[in-house]
Amino acid sequence: MGLKVSVVFITYNHEKYVERALRSVLEQETDFPFEVIVGEDCSTDSTRKIIHELQKEYPKQVKPLFREKNLGRPTKNVYETMMKCQGEYVAFLEGDDYWSDKHKLQKQVDFLEAHPEYIAAAHGCELIDENGDVITDENVRRVIDLYDYSGKFTFQDYEYSGKWPGHYATIVCRNVFKNRQYDYSILYRAHDFVDDGVILLFLLLQGDIYRMDDVMSAWRYVRKSDGGNWNSLSMKRNLIKDDCYLRQALLKWVLEKREADDFAVMMCKKDFDMALKLYVKNPTRENQQFLRDMFDYNIKEVVMKGKKVSFMGYTLKAIIEKFTGNRS
Repeated sequence: MGLKVSVVFITYNHEKYVERALRSVLEQETDFPFEVIVGEDCSTDSTRKIIHELQKEYPKQVKPLFREKNLGRPTKNVYETMMKCQGEYVAFLEGDDYWSDKHKLQKQVDFLEAHPEYIAAAHGCELIDENGDVITDENVRRVIDLYDYSGKFTFQDYEYSGKWPGHYATIVCRNVFKNRQYDYSILYRAHDFVDDGVILLFLLLQGDIYRMDDVMSAWRYVRKSDGGNWNSLSMKRNLIKDDCYLRQALLKWVLEKREADDFAVMMCKKDFDMALKLYVKNPTRENQQFLRDMFDYNIKEVVMKGKKVSFMGYTLKAIIEKFTGNRS
C-alpha cells in the first residue's frame, strides 16, 4: 500500500508539550501507512532533543526537518514542511496542540475516500489552557465560536458566514500541494504567523470542506504578555493593520485566478474605511501610508477597476460622506 497520509507537524520551543503532541499522532490507529514530517525551527530549548528521541522510537514514521537557522516566519516553516509531503492526504498539527481521538485520521480518510466530492474534512476541537485543563471561562471560549459549523462548507461560506470549518489541527485534506497548481508560497509571503485561514483558502478554491461534529483534537489557547505563541504576540500588534494587509495580499493572489466578486469589492471598501478611520483618529505618517496602501490597490484596482481616481479626491469624498451619512 502506498503512503496514505503525511502529517505536517510544526514545532518551535515546545519542550513542555511536544512529546504529547507527537505521540498523539504516532499512536493513531489506522489501516494505512502515514508519515510525520517534523518542521523543527531551530528551537532554543530541548524540543529538538525530544524529537530525536521519538525519531529513534519511530524511525520509519518520524522524518525531521531540523532547521540550521530559524526561518523567522512560522508560516515559512509550515510551507516548507508542507511541500515535503508525499502522502495522498495531508493532516496538520502544531507542537503545543494534540489529537484526542486515536481514530481521527482513520475517520477522516474513510470519509474522504467515500466522498470524492470533498477536498477536505474537519472536525470539532476542545479549548485547553497551558496546563492542559479545559477552559471553561465563557469569555475566553468565544474564540472557538469561529469554528461553530456543521456539514458542507463552501467558498461562499468562507466569504460570507463569518465562520471557518475547522481549527488548523482538525484539517485532513487531499494533497493538492504536490501538483503545484498554485504558487502556495503566498502562505508565508502574506503573513508571518497566520496560516490556517490561508490553507483553508487554498482548499476552498479547489473544492468544498465537510465539517464533522466529532471533537478529536485539543487547541492549547494561551494568551499572556510574555508568551511566544501567536495569541500572545498578537496582544502587542496592530491587528487592524495586520488583517487588512493579509486580506489585501490574499486578494491579489486570488484575483490572479478569478474576477473580483461583490464580496471582494465590499471587503476592499471596508478595509479602506478602517484605514481612513485610523488615520483620522491618529494622523501619523505610518497611518497615512497604511491608508495609501489600502487606496492604491483596494480602491484603484478592485473598486474602481483601474479607472482614473486620485488619492486625495477619493479620501476627501469618503470623509465627507462618512460625516454626512451618505456613503453608498
